[in-house]
This record gives sequence, structure tokens and C-alpha cells, in this order.
Amino acid sequence: MSQDILDLKGRVALVTGAGQGVGRQTALHLGGHGAGGVVVNDVVLDRAEAVAKEVEALGCRALPVAADVTDRDAVNEMVGRAAAELGPVDILVNNAGNMGADPTQVERKPFWEASRESWDAFIGVNLYGVLNCSSAVIPGMIERGAGGRLITVISDAGRVGEPNLEIYSAAKAGAAGFTRAVARSLGRHQITANCVAIATTRTPAVAAMTENEELAKRVLKNYTIRRFGEPSDVANMVLFLASDASAWITGQTYPVNGGFSFSM
Repeated sequence: MSQDILDLKGRVALVTGAGQGVGRQTALHLGGHGAGGVVVNDVVLDRAEAVAKEVEALGCRALPVAADVTDRDAVNEMVGRAAAELGPVDILVNNAGNMGADPTQVERKPFWEASRESWDAFIGVNLYGVLNCSSAVIPGMIERGAGGRLITVISDAGRVGEPNLEIYSAAKAGAAGFTRAVARSLGRHQITANCVAIATTRTPAVAAMTENEELAKRVLKNYTIRRFGEPSDVANMVLFLASDASAWITGQTYPVNGGFSFSM
């Protein structure tokens, strides 16, 4: 009988921003491939609870937690709850992003005219959120000596830059730089750290654009594969990086972008 190389062997996963979109599908992928439990994080408890029920329907334990990843104390409390109710976190998926818990803080104007609060909305969730969650789980991973997986969902904006999204691009690039550095620090503990860089993916955050036929047609001219990404496209790569199939891969950024941009 062939072995499932993507089986997660009972490890506990924490997925941030898992109440919808890519995070939701990632939680379902991990729950359906042998995770011992999935912590479903979102800033909206109702969304987290709904996805947790879907994970449990797959036969996997789930813990919904409403926590803002920009709040370090709240993140530490969440990781503590996870350890108490499911077991210590072995797999962290830093997925929470976009404009954070309160998109109204983001001003639609050039970054040099925008307020510090508008900058912070991007930097808080996309960079500090990654730092907060990573710092909360790494000590336990080191102490247990059983390895671990840190996976951060960034954006092609952080790889190639995106006009009118300068601060977002900077925050995502910062998360990728952090990931490369922490990969070097943690390799001796058999803990890997990698990024998944995505382009336009069908999620609620971009529904207005992807569902506008004329606008979608113009946008897709920039894609080699002429369709938008699906949450499952991203979740497939995250699952690979969470599994033993990627045990000798660390410090890398994998574009899942339909050919929006290329890298060597």
C-alpha cells in the first residue's frame, strides 16, 4: 500500500484569518489530511465557528478562536488555548492579511498623502501579525524537538511591487524577509519556514473585481493562465509545505499566481 506523503500525522495546525477565503480552504485541507486538530482563527467569531464545524465534519478536531493577530497578548492567549484544548501547535499558517480587522482605516489615496493609521492597517496584520504568531509558537517547537512548520501567505505585490499598494507591498516583502531569516535560525531544530506568494484569488475581499466581467477580462490579460486563482490552489501548496514531503525545503517563496509573474 502506498503511503500518503501529504499526511500530517496528527500534528496540530493554527491557521490565521481562516474564517473565509484562502484561510478557510487551508483549514479544510489540513483537517482533511491527517491533522490532529486545527485552530481556526478569525477576527469574527461567527466565521471561525462556522469553519470549525466544517473541519469537524471531516473528522478532525477544531478550535475556533476570535483574536486579532496584531495584538501580541491576544495571540499568546490563543496559542495557550490551543495547547490546552488540542495540543501544542506544530504547523503555523500565517494567512491573515489584506487590510486587517478594520479596513475603514485604509485611505484610498497615494501613500505619501495617507495617514500613519492607514499605513499601520497594512503593516500591522501583514508584518506584525506574522511576527506575533511566529514568536508565540516557535519556543514550543524548539522545546519539543519534533520540528515544525512556519508557512506565511504573502502576495506577488511583495515580490514584484504593486502600484497604489506600496505599504502593502512593503509589509508582504518584510514578511518574506523575516521568513528567510528565521529559516536560517531554526533549521538546526528541523523547523522549516517558507512563504506562498499569491496573485488575484477568488475570495470575498476581491469579489467585486472578479465578478465584474469587463474588469476581470482586463486584469486577466496579465496572467499566463487566464483564470483567477481558487482558494484550493493556494491550500494545495500550503498542505505540501506543512507535510513531510517538504522536509528539506526552507527559506523559500513559492509563487502560486497563474503566471502573473515569473521567478527563477
